[in-house]
Parts: sequence; C-alpha cells; structure tokens
Amino acid sequence: MKMLRIDRRLLEHFDVILLLLIVLVCTMAYFNLYSASFSPKALGTPPYVKQGIFFLMGFASFVFIISFDYQELHSWNYPFYGLIVLMLLLAFFVGDKAGGAQRWINLGFFKLQPSEPAKLMLVITLASYYSRKEINDGYSITDLFVPVLLTAVPFLLILLQPDLGTALMLGIIFVSMTVFVKLRMSTYLIMGSLGMGIGVFAWEKLLKPYQKQRIQTFLNPENDPMGHGYQILQSKIAVGSGGKFGKGYLEGTQGHLHFLPERHTDFAFSVWAEEWGFVGSLIFLGTYFLLLFWGLYVAMNARDRFGVLLAFGVVVLIFWQAIINLFMIMGFLPVVGIPLPLVSYGGSSLLTTVLGLSILMNVRMRRFQPSMSGD
Repeated sequence: MKMLRIDRRLLEHFDVILLLLIVLVCTMAYFNLYSASFSPKALGTPPYVKQGIFFLMGFASFVFIISFDYQELHSWNYPFYGLIVLMLLLAFFVGDKAGGAQRWINLGFFKLQPSEPAKLMLVITLASYYSRKEINDGYSITDLFVPVLLTAVPFLLILLQPDLGTALMLGIIFVSMTVFVKLRMSTYLIMGSLGMGIGVFAWEKLLKPYQKQRIQTFLNPENDPMGHGYQILQSKIAVGSGGKFGKGYLEGTQGHLHFLPERHTDFAFSVWAEEWGFVGSLIFLGTYFLLLFWGLYVAMNARDRFGVLLAFGVVVLIFWQAIINLFMIMGFLPVVGIPLPLVSYGGSSLLTTVLGLSILMNVRMRRFQPSMSGD
C-alpha cells in the first residue's frame, strides 16, 4: 500500500467544508444521544460514553484512510469482500444472539455487526467492477450477472440472520449504483419484472409472520396501539409534541419518561424533534442533507470513473438509510431497524459511516491527480 507522502497539493485540496459538515452533524448527533441515553441511575457504561469512544475510533480511521490513494481499493476490493463474507458466516454460525437474531461477533471490547461494513464493502465492490467494465451503450441483463452474484451472497447471508432491513439496503445500493451507470431499456424492463415477481414470492414464501406484521402495522398502527403499533404511535407523538421550538434540551417527556422505545437507536431523531421542535429539526436536517449534496458535488468533480462511483455509492449508502429511518419514525414506512447514520447508537454503523465519509474525503483530496487506473 502506497502511504501518503508529503504533498502540498493534498493539503491545498483538503475539503474544509466537507470536514466542517461532518463535524457539525456528529456534534449534534452526540448531544442528542446523550439526551436520549442519559440516566442518573444507569447501570454499566452508558451508551453515550461507548459512542464517544466509537467516534474517536472513527476519526482515527478517518485520518488513516485519507493517507493513501483510493485507487488502492481496486487491489483490496476482493480481499475485503472475502473478509466480510467470512465474518457474515461466522456471525451466522457462532455469533452472539439477541432478540431472536444472530448478527454479532464478540470482539471483547465491542460486538461487531458485520452486516454494517457489508454495505460499504458492496459500494467498493460495485464501484470497482463498474469502473473496470464500462459499456457505452448500457449494460444488458447478462452484463449484470457478476454484480448480481456479488450482491446476492451477502444479501442472503444477512437475510438468514434474519435481518430483512439491512438485506434490503444491499438491494437498494445495488439498484441505485446500477441505474447510475446506465442500463439498456430492455434491462430496466427485465429488472422491473423480476423485482415485482420477487416481491410477491417473498411475501408468500420468505417473510416471517413478525415481518408481515410490521408491514400491516405500518398500514394501520391504530389497530394495535399497545402492541406492534406502539413504537410508531409514540414516535409520532414525540415528533408532533415538539411544536415550533421544542421542549428544550434534556426536557423531552416521551424520551425521558420512557414512553418512546429504542429512543437512542432507531428512534433517535424522534428525541431531537421533541426537544428542538420544527425549527431545530429543519436546522439539523438541512445540515445533514447539505453534507449529502456536498458528497454528490465531490462525485461530480472526481478525477476518474472509480472516484465518481465510490463517492456516489457512499452518498447512496447514507441517503437511503436516512430517508428510510426518517420516514419510519414518522409512520410513512414500517419499522425495519434501519439506523440513522451518525445519529443512531451503534459502533458498527458509526464506524462504517465514518469510513465511507473518509473515502469521500479521499476522493475529494485527490481530484487534481491524473488517473492511473485507465478508467
């Protein structure tokens, strides 16, 4: 691996705006997590302390990742892919169980959920494949055999854990990046037909009863207000009760009186909306999505096709998780356990997102260098 040499141009092209947006979002997210998980009678290490350690680990990895040329990921792509698949197999066979799922590998100092880095792995893998095999008139359905296979392996392993939400995220990443690189019209038609057929088959044969219940609850949560619909209803109450300016930091009743379940994980933004209100939510979401728009700007100005696809893939990875989570807490989508990147508690999710953002910065810093990959 070719490590960073002293190069004045790299420092000149360091994106201060991108770094500032990342720091702002992380700062707001950490203060929100403190409010969501603070308890005067907490047993053990509080979540906000653990998340603080993960933030420090994440920014240490940020410095490491930007210290080498992202083109090196071409070489490390398939070893990384193999490592993630191996970890998914380990999680499935010997991983720790919780809540009826087997998704975690106990590393001692924290439990790694390999399905989280699998999302970033897929972004890198698809970016590498599509940048090496460019087809000017669009990809046919046969051209997609390899990327479909590369997506299907981790998809199925994650689905078996079972973790439907994360598995669907892999499918969304594949579709988003594949559509971005241009398909033939016949490919769109075939993929659309296959997608509808798989959806019907999944509902009839693959989805477990509790997963169907989540979808039915989403369609009508009021039918079961004290059961499966409880989370959605309490989340909507928290968001709506914030009013224009919120109840004040650490003053949210839905969160602090424990009406809102999973308030530091899946429903972390509900805590923010209750305490900071409509105006505070606009400020947070404005900063958050400005970060993503800036990521698209990085993609449009990348030096080569691989850089474009990497940056676009990282934005897609964060964007769709954010949209699904926000729609979920407002009752527009069923609860599927998708975290809000950088905001929801979870070491694996946080580290994966920060690694993705470090790749984004890497692409931005090296936009002045000539491409050495030939793509």
